[in-house]
Amino acid sequence: MDSEHGGRYGGEYGAYGGGVRSVADRLRAAVRAFVYAVVGGVALIAIATVASVLGPTLALDLYTPAVAAWWTVFTAVVVQGVPFLLLGTVVSAAIGAFVPEKVFTRLLPRSQALAVPIAGAAGVVLPGCECASVPVAGSLMRRGVAPAAALAFLLSAPAINPVVLVATSIAFPGQPNMVLGRLMASLATAVVMGWLWARFGREEWLRKPTSANGPSSSSASGWRGFLAGLQHDFLHAGGFLVLGAGAAATFNIVVPRSVLDVFTGSAWLSVLLLAVLAVVLCVCSEADAFVAASLSGFSPTARLAFMVVGPMVDLKLIALQAGTFGRSFAVRFSSVTWVVAVTSSVAVGWWLL
Repeated sequence: MDSEHGGRYGGEYGAYGGGVRSVADRLRAAVRAFVYAVVGGVALIAIATVASVLGPTLALDLYTPAVAAWWTVFTAVVVQGVPFLLLGTVVSAAIGAFVPEKVFTRLLPRSQALAVPIAGAAGVVLPGCECASVPVAGSLMRRGVAPAAALAFLLSAPAINPVVLVATSIAFPGQPNMVLGRLMASLATAVVMGWLWARFGREEWLRKPTSANGPSSSSASGWRGFLAGLQHDFLHAGGFLVLGAGAAATFNIVVPRSVLDVFTGSAWLSVLLLAVLAVVLCVCSEADAFVAASLSGFSPTARLAFMVVGPMVDLKLIALQAGTFGRSFAVRFSSVTWVVAVTSSVAVGWWLL
């Protein structure tokens, strides 16, 4: 009898102890995630600040005003973009870890024609960086969401979420039409691509994911998933922000004005040039507005095309799509998306800007 009571009490105590340990583990993970986010953001800002101070000083010592101008553009882009990059990756990681994917299947109608615009508009309230959009779209397809709707969300989430729109408004102060233009052109591109896939897409072109992989998938949830997603997205996107800022500063300084005049003098050539640069530079969507704002020699429509194309078609996204959905899908989908994004940017820019 005593042994029976002892076993029962021991089992209850063990369960209680396991629950306490589980809560403690979650608290430790939450504190660790907060520390990583704060320390990482402060470190990037500190590095950019020190660089902004030492860079012009070094340039003056070397008697190279061009280097000082390079540092000015570089640090301006990085310092302005880091807070929004940090906020965007925190929100993206939180959604990937804590928002159940079944929410999407419950909210979306069965008709693809109706599901596509709803999924596209969901990007406004469910932000995520473009690095996380591909695995999220794959997990949605595994949960039964129509591919057309999942692809519309893949394109819209990193392009029209609140963090991106606020960053755009700060990068272009006093120009609300630029923010509205980015929202309209990006949403139109996402919806049109969803409808095109629903009408012309073939099953053999798309390799649907069959297992969850990566920090943004459904296998990584809770605080551990949040921490893993935050580390991956912030470090990954932060590296591309630095590269993009350096490329933009180099472009402004190295490319001769006579070469730029060839493109800036033509509305079509300037749009095509920045649309191609958006593919190559791979700037994170939370910070690309600051890079676009630094390209002051180009027309507003050309800079709009840079901001619309970048979050939807760039080299890292093409590689992610090829690895997740297959090479044939990535080539077809990215090519058509680029054309639709440029067309939408030109149409919206002509009408609004």
